[in-house]
Amino acid sequence: MEGATFLHWMAWTWPTAAFFVFIFLCLVGMSVWEYYAPGGGPRHGILGLDTTRGDRLFISLLGSAFIFLAWLGLMGTPLWGPLVISLAYAFAVFRWV
Repeated sequence: MEGATFLHWMAWTWPTAAFFVFIFLCLVGMSVWEYYAPGGGPRHGILGLDTTRGDRLFISLLGSAFIFLAWLGLMGTPLWGPLVISLAYAFAVFRWV
């Protein structure tokens, strides 16, 4: 098999690749953060949940996915609007949840 056609069935695009690179960089960033500032213990947030850094990352990524899906369903493209909303949402999750 040729290298270019090996993943052809997956329909990879630049935005798809950028998404997975972003997820990978988030995980690397969280690992580095834990290495240099260990013990990010659970925090009791506004939702009444005890969450760790990893929990807050998961909640922000999951919520961002729903924000993007809702935007696509209601507004269509371009996707700059949900990107801004998702970044604000992730900031709020890490700050108050």
